[in-house]
Amino acid sequence: MKIHLIITSILFSSLLLHNDLQAQKQKIKTVVIDAGHGGKDPGANHGKYKEKNITLAIALKLGKYIKQNIKGVKIIYTRKTDKFIELYRRSEIANQNKADLFISIHVNSSKSKKAKGTSCFVMGLDKAKENLEVSKLENSVILTEKNYKKKYKGFDPNSEETDIIFSLYQTAFLEQSLSIAYAIQNQFEKRASRKNRGVRQAELMVLWNCTMPAVLVETGFISNTEERQYLSSDYGQSIIASAIYRAFKGYKKKVESGGTFHQNGGKAGQTPPTTSTLRIDKSIVFKVQIAASPNKIKKTPRNFYGFKDINEYFYKNRYRYTTGKTSDFEAILEIQKKVRKKVPDAYVVAFKKGKKIPVKQALAILRKKKK
Repeated sequence: MKIHLIITSILFSSLLLHNDLQAQKQKIKTVVIDAGHGGKDPGANHGKYKEKNITLAIALKLGKYIKQNIKGVKIIYTRKTDKFIELYRRSEIANQNKADLFISIHVNSSKSKKAKGTSCFVMGLDKAKENLEVSKLENSVILTEKNYKKKYKGFDPNSEETDIIFSLYQTAFLEQSLSIAYAIQNQFEKRASRKNRGVRQAELMVLWNCTMPAVLVETGFISNTEERQYLSSDYGQSIIASAIYRAFKGYKKKVESGGTFHQNGGKAGQTPPTTSTLRIDKSIVFKVQIAASPNKIKKTPRNFYGFKDINEYFYKNRYRYTTGKTSDFEAILEIQKKVRKKVPDAYVVAFKKGKKIPVKQALAILRKKKK
């Protein structure tokens, strides 16, 4: 088995275990606050104004507000000074400390000086042009890291393994991530009087390996004269930090009271993308993969953790074995949940007219047909 597949399997188990613990305790005890960029990586800049300085100031203020006003919450910063922190280390810090929430703070930039407003990003597969521009901007820091090709070789949006990770991340933490994202945007708009650019999904490396709900906050545009002045001032930084703090306070209360995560906040008329936006298409079938082998395995329950409905398909030089079969994505997620009690690294695979296709492609087809 290739090393990246082994790493993927480990990540599956880690995500599952952490999510189970989250469900059991329902407490927000540890928050990691990530000040974007730093050190040799200034981030977006305009003259003497640098993103790394603005994000650090906001991050420290946010941590201070939480510590002063909410007892029992441990605050961990990825950096507290002008220090360069590699992207993979930021999520690693959160994972090692078993954080319950990861908040990454950034400042946006645009070729247009008129662009303004705040937005929040969660990990996802949206290919919208504007989202891709943000991904490109925020991910570009890896080019300054040593051996970045080796460190990030697993981050390949076109690979099957990456699709699986994205799918797992979304089903495990997307709802909670969207909840805090919409809460932040709501506070920005109603309490801080910022233009609301909405909640979006993008392939962001800083969020990629987080084993907890995570959000990247774009606090405004450094390329916009008005917002640059606002974000560089102590007043503006305090208002932005307090807005995020109030959103966190509400999110924590909701989580610990066992509330649901459906949001009506965010940009007017915008609703979080959920599986309810998918239609049923009989030509697309989802299954749960539980094993793979270079040699055929006899399809008996004893060989497959007691499961009886075993199907076999051959793909990339391996015989692969699945259980469950449905055209309803929500239904397959329920099946996957049950299967993982016996096979922690089981995951959803998709087929269109009998031919295997990436899960994200299947979901894109279902969403398109729904419209």
